[in-house]
Amino acid sequence: MAPRHPSTRPRRLPLLLLAVVLLLPALVACGEASSPTASSGGGGGTTPTTASGSPGAGGDKGVIRIYSSWPLTGSSQKLGQDMVDSVKLAIEDRNGTVAGYTIEYVPLDDATAAQGTWDAGKEAENANKVVADPDAMVYIGTYNSGAAKISIPILNVAKMAMISPANTYPGLTKAAEGVVEANEPDVYYPNGVRNYCRVCPTDELQGAVAANWAKELGAQKVYVLDDTQLYGHGIAVVFANTAREIGLEVLGGPEGIDYKAPDYRALMTKIKSLDPDLIYFGGLTDTNAGKLVQDMRAVGMTDVMFMGPDGIFNDDFIKAAGPAAEGVYATFGGLPGSELTGKGADWYRKFKEKYGHEPDAYAAYAYEAASVALAAIEKAGVKDREKIREALVNTKDFDGLLGTWSFTETCDTTLTKMSGSQVKDGKWTFVKALEAGV
Repeated sequence: MAPRHPSTRPRRLPLLLLAVVLLLPALVACGEASSPTASSGGGGGTTPTTASGSPGAGGDKGVIRIYSSWPLTGSSQKLGQDMVDSVKLAIEDRNGTVAGYTIEYVPLDDATAAQGTWDAGKEAENANKVVADPDAMVYIGTYNSGAAKISIPILNVAKMAMISPANTYPGLTKAAEGVVEANEPDVYYPNGVRNYCRVCPTDELQGAVAANWAKELGAQKVYVLDDTQLYGHGIAVVFANTAREIGLEVLGGPEGIDYKAPDYRALMTKIKSLDPDLIYFGGLTDTNAGKLVQDMRAVGMTDVMFMGPDGIFNDDFIKAAGPAAEGVYATFGGLPGSELTGKGADWYRKFKEKYGHEPDAYAAYAYEAASVALAAIEKAGVKDREKIREALVNTKDFDGLLGTWSFTETCDTTLTKMSGSQVKDGKWTFVKALEAGV
């Protein structure tokens, strides 16, 4: 296994000290204070808006502000914007008011042009910005699990509810032997109370599902790569371990790549000499998945299968890889919008009608996360961070786009249905539903 990049190693006490130091000047009471000025939308955000898109004027009981934080810059821009639009839809579906409060929404960008993906400093800035806003009650985010490690402790000290549509690294909420660090997840909750939940299944489930699907597709020999980030490395480890358990030959890895490298032809030439049936990449579109596939094809591995997790299951990957994307497989911790039924099918139709394109995979999960947050505000009935946090973590039998589900004691979803898709004719095409453990 290649060493993990120093910048992506799990942070322990220094992270918490940094979080508290950054937080202390910003801590304010959660009363009915007036809204910040329009300029407070800085740091990647915009002027707060209601569901109608006009500046929020306040309801009978005032304003509650919801923020989100995920990449809106770089190769995940479309994915991020689709998630933002879905949060707006969820607020619109409640006519922009909950429990007598006008709901304002501010999307923040935690990516930078220089980094090309999420940035730790930007995520910390976002979290502290939100904590400092007395009208802020819920933080929807993040997309990247590594970013969540930064913001969870900051928000935890402030007792603010945080809900993610997309984080899948297990260690954020629970222990998973061989996958998470010994101090996880407790290190992220300095006040000892959980404030963070997520609506998507975790990587110890998805990585195992992917390995079983690879075997079903006919793979016997696999090579495993990862981007050295928290999410990518974790899911690659699960894939490799499961592959061995079910009788696949793991030719190498998980081997970390430099995701900023200009090309990977030497790496792919080495892998080609081992004659794999499938290359698995634990990583993201943001961490050069498209270039990996291009160089795999360029060295002559035209018949070798390539599979990745939900981090590449987006239109931006197809754009990055170009024609080389054809035939690539990806798993996803749920069902794509086109396969949802009931309320999910209604949302999918409404999204396409309103925005004129196919929603990226996590758009439905952003809507679900926002809907859970709004339901928690409704249940709490008051603008109080602690009461809203308590209502959120105790969500049970939620009837949403994804079906009826609950949060477990660790604040993970009870849903385990996943799916497999393949790029066909230049677009992601649903192949089959995949169940955890199968």
